[in-house]
Amino acid sequence: MDRVRCAVPLHVSRPSGPWPGVRENLSQLGNALVCTTWSEWLPSVLTTRRLRELLGSDWQRYRRTPDAVVRYRFAASRLLIKYTAAAALAVPPEYLDLAYRLGGRPYLRGFDQIELSLSHTGDLMAVGLSRIGRIGVDVEPADRPVRLELLETQVFTPAEARELAELPEGERRAHALRLWTLKEAYSKALGQGLRFGFKEFGFSGGRLSTPDGSVVTDGEWGFATYPAMDRYLLSVACHDAGLSTAGDTSVGTMLDQGFMSAMTAETP
Repeated sequence: MDRVRCAVPLHVSRPSGPWPGVRENLSQLGNALVCTTWSEWLPSVLTTRRLRELLGSDWQRYRRTPDAVVRYRFAASRLLIKYTAAAALAVPPEYLDLAYRLGGRPYLRGFDQIELSLSHTGDLMAVGLSRIGRIGVDVEPADRPVRLELLETQVFTPAEARELAELPEGERRAHALRLWTLKEAYSKALGQGLRFGFKEFGFSGGRLSTPDGSVVTDGEWGFATYPAMDRYLLSVACHDAGLSTAGDTSVGTMLDQGFMSAMTAETP
């Protein structure tokens, strides 16, 4: 049995919450998942007087985006990240500085023990947070068409292709989509995205496996797939890097101490 348990996604329909489950999951499981729709968060983007303050360093990117739909979706996704992290860290969201690694993966500047993952498709947005290791999230429409023959040759391992062929025909598409999202989530957690060869690893019974189907049993990874908002599929990959399992996720504990010292030092 995997040591890592992945939290069940929580639907948070607006910046005001509900948020208690996020802090509880992060404390108890080491990770938390939030999903919502960008249309639910759009009113906050359009009406808040603090948008510039909330977006912080992303404000200029927001202002430079000419397409209104793309601009508002971008703002909604960044607010979702900040409000989710703020709920976990018990700080105001405008206090958080969102930055990006090579490849565009977001992180919280100054926080050395919080990993983030963002995924979106259609109207759905999902954010994953972890305080114990890497995390990757992927979402897809549950009714997305898939070309099984293409996935079998370019994405699935031989063991996965055999398992898929043994299923009743009516179950193959759903199983293939689940495998695809799990591979995406794991690749995102590793920071590789589509650069990672998907035929180099597989999943068997919800566990990481080698191309020949042998299960990797070190227990450092946990994987799960959930229905989200009735019409989407959400898969998550959670890693336990052996970091502290202390349940305190307050800003004083999670903030990088060097960064905290710089913030609290007296100005000469």
